[in-house]
Amino acid sequence: QVQVVESGGGLVQPGGSLRLSCAVSGSIFSIYKMGWYRQTPGMQRDLVALIDNGGTTTYADSVKGRFSITRDNAKNMEYLQMNSLKPEDTAVYYCYAQIINGIYWGQGTQVTVSS
Repeated sequence: QVQVVESGGGLVQPGGSLRLSCAVSGSIFSIYKMGWYRQTPGMQRDLVALIDNGGTTTYADSVKGRFSITRDNAKNMEYLQMNSLKPEDTAVYYCYAQIINGIYWGQGTQVTVSS
């Protein structure tokens, strides 16, 4: 069984920073892509950032220059450093892992940016 668990969400003021972490465990043979998506009530789940097994990254236009995605292949973990946060960044953030035998999602972690 594959498990995907996020952590690091919380409440932060505009302009502040948070670091999200995601741990992937279980029957893992290899991980091709890891990433983060986010979703607000009534809206679809949208891409925030992706990183492949060679370190190539992809970012949504709305977060370029503010967010940074990294991964630790030895530990099967990924991270999202979120700086200069804006109220419109408020959402549930979901960890994504594309493994050789399927695609897996975490349960989500709430990020709220408010004064």
